[in-house]
Amino acid sequence: MDMRACLIAVVVSTALSVTSASATVIISADIGGKMRDYTTRFQQVRDSGESVVIAGTCVSACTMVLGLVPSDRICVTPDAVLGFHAAWMFDSSGKRVVSASGTQDLMQTYPAAVRAWIARHGGLTPKMMYLRGRDLAAIVAPCNSSRMASVSRAKRFGELHQLDDTNTPRASFDGH
Repeated sequence: MDMRACLIAVVVSTALSVTSASATVIISADIGGKMRDYTTRFQQVRDSGESVVIAGTCVSACTMVLGLVPSDRICVTPDAVLGFHAAWMFDSSGKRVVSASGTQDLMQTYPAAVRAWIARHGGLTPKMMYLRGRDLAAIVAPCNSSRMASVSRAKRFGELHQLDDTNTPRASFDGH
């Protein structure tokens, strides 16, 4: 086999051996959206085997990642901030109101350690509460140095893969 054919064979072989399980989803500026949409997205991430790095803001429905993707595939950087609040919907007059059933569904999505942190901070209300720093690192594993390096490269080269939906309301609940 000549050198060119050998090189092509190596490239094709390498391309075929890279699976979605080796991919990483990086979340850094996600303000949330509809719970149903985030459930679908994070179930797809879970089923694909992808890892998740939370490298910045992840608030509202974005926080559902903690209960929908296995914890051993999620890590946080020092810049990670998670924001939690009660689910809401529009009433018949178009006014935004807390959805008790949506909030219950949201709480059931979270792992026990997150539910306990929320309970210690007064439970989910319309007001955003933030989990960061040491409190966050006690619940979600900090990223190791190789994951941190991949986040830096992704940001530097514009390869950041974000689950970002800025055109939908925060943690809205459509009802079932």
